[in-house]
Amino acid sequence: MNTNELITLNFEEVRRRSEKVWRAIPEELLQWRPDENAISCSEMIRHVLEGEFLYHQIILGRGSRALTNISNPFEDRVFTTVDDELEFAKKYRNEFIKYIKTIHINDLENIEIDRSDVGYKRKLGDMLLRIAYHESVHTGQLLSYMRTMGVERPNIWD
Repeated sequence: MNTNELITLNFEEVRRRSEKVWRAIPEELLQWRPDENAISCSEMIRHVLEGEFLYHQIILGRGSRALTNISNPFEDRVFTTVDDELEFAKKYRNEFIKYIKTIHINDLENIEIDRSDVGYKRKLGDMLLRIAYHESVHTGQLLSYMRTMGVERPNIWD
């Protein structure tokens, strides 16, 4: 397995587990939040899917400046169901995974992503791992939400 295949596998496995969690949240509880300052389940799912699209733009533009002139397809979209949200995001997900498969191994270390506006600059390889980690963290948060709601949690350690 080469580097691109390993990175792709990591993204696919993170998403597979996220989807198990997202689909296990009862539809009537998608708007639940642990307190008034927290985001709801549906907002967190949207945040992850939209975030991946935005991170892809940041990577393509080599930094946060890439976000200044893009059209965000998630921006005015109303969340309806998990499956609808995943179907909508599929196009953007496929573009991102396709991009990962084209990265030259040297680019992982030689391309710098400038996110000075939020306090860091990272190599492309590091940035890709951060994107997957971002989704993983939110999956963990949703598992905690589900515990608090008293909802059965899926086994993501299969």
